Amino acid sequence: MSIDSLPLITITAAIPLVAAVVLWLLPATVARVARPIALTASLVTLGAGVVMVASFDTSQSATHQFVETYRWIEPIGASYAVGVDGVGLALVILSVLLVPLVILAAWKEHGGVTVGSGSRLRHYLALILVLETMMVLIFAARDVFLFYVVFEAMLIPVYFMIGLFGHGARRRYAAIKFLLFSLVGGLIMLIAMIALFITGPGGAEGFLISSLTGAVENPTLEKWIFLGFFIPFAIKAPMFPVHTWLPDTAQHAPAGTSVLLVGVLDKVGTFGMLTLCLPLFPNASQWAAPTIIILALISIIYGALLALGQRDLMRLIAYTSVSHFGFIVLGIFTFSSAGISGSAFYMVNHGLSTGLMFLVAGFLFLRSRSVTPQHIAEYGGMQRVTPVLAGVFLVAGLSALSMPGLSTFISEITVLIAAFDTSPWVAAIAALGVILAALYILLTYQRIFTGPPPANTEPTADLTVREKVVAAPLIAVMLLLGFLPGLALSYLSEPADVAVTTVQGGN
Repeated sequence: MSIDSLPLITITAAIPLVAAVVLWLLPATVARVARPIALTASLVTLGAGVVMVASFDTSQSATHQFVETYRWIEPIGASYAVGVDGVGLALVILSVLLVPLVILAAWKEHGGVTVGSGSRLRHYLALILVLETMMVLIFAARDVFLFYVVFEAMLIPVYFMIGLFGHGARRRYAAIKFLLFSLVGGLIMLIAMIALFITGPGGAEGFLISSLTGAVENPTLEKWIFLGFFIPFAIKAPMFPVHTWLPDTAQHAPAGTSVLLVGVLDKVGTFGMLTLCLPLFPNASQWAAPTIIILALISIIYGALLALGQRDLMRLIAYTSVSHFGFIVLGIFTFSSAGISGSAFYMVNHGLSTGLMFLVAGFLFLRSRSVTPQHIAEYGGMQRVTPVLAGVFLVAGLSALSMPGLSTFISEITVLIAAFDTSPWVAAIAALGVILAALYILLTYQRIFTGPPPANTEPTADLTVREKVVAAPLIAVMLLLGFLPGLALSYLSEPADVAVTTVQGGN
């Protein structure tokens, strides 16, 4: 059997799901093997992702490959239809790369659950693996109903990962706030999805994206259905003014959960804008673009200003993401090939840099004896006692502020160039976010790592070999894509060209 005939996407999604079931069925007496099982499953899943990359035809990166289509619920026209173009593949690979690093980072600790709490630990690891399955499926879904089901189902593992395994007295509040925001968005999408299906051709495969493209002919109805999809995507992204769930969630979630939530799951919002809103509602996308660009600019500046004022490191990183997602949305709604490919590249780079920042923050908290380890004021002079940790944090921070030589620079400068073609004023305002990013990153580094070492830190607790192994792949990828961005852009440019053609053809 050739690789081309294998259902690679289904296999990639099934591996972590099977491992999660195994973890749940493990007796408590052998729960100590939960970590090796979870890590092995995640590495095998990463291997399956590598096979997908090796088998992907980059000359046809705008075409969905590894396609599988099976009728699922025929009376309502739902299908199990999956396939990835270059953008979907890039986000699938980001997902399967981060999961084993999250598991390895929390090898000796995790979200307030001690090593001896084997039963609770295996449940947490199982939730991570279930979430990995859903991440693969959401970025590969080619059926709107399947996309919606996974979009909603992802809430369940994340809710428990925050509410049960988070930290702080308000972790359940943060979990419920995340759930409520997401459920409201999901309800709005459900109504819009039903309206879209009724407008479409119907039939046993009536929810396929290919069947629904161009189905809405009434301009007013198209605008309403567009908003029904865009609003939940804006909540997920997160965009101003529906971003307020993110800082609370990041503050109280385990560091690994924040890595997956902000590094990957939030990309579902911008991915949905690009792969559903633009092709299904091209005219409405153009109609809404001026307002969305204004909201993106507000997100860029507002998120950066709030990051500057944060005392909690996890909230600071969360607000930086609000700013960065503003750049991503801005690039998408420039409706230019450079802007859209830059935004798609930004999704990947943001996952790498912000994921590394959350992981390093978790490493930092382990080295504090303070009752409030997340407070920036509790630190100072850490580079004297943990020079490697300080260096890794600096690299992650420089990536977040788009330093040349690191991959985020290419994506951000591409978006700014596309914004300048749209309006010099838009580009000028967005560029302020770059300046503010330098301030909040460098000031944070100064407060935590320079000056005399604090009394509440372990004097010799630099990064261990395991922690260095976690950080090294992310740094290596950021450097590689910083100097050779074509390795990623070869997967992203053609889908961007197709998106532009689709929107322009909607007139």
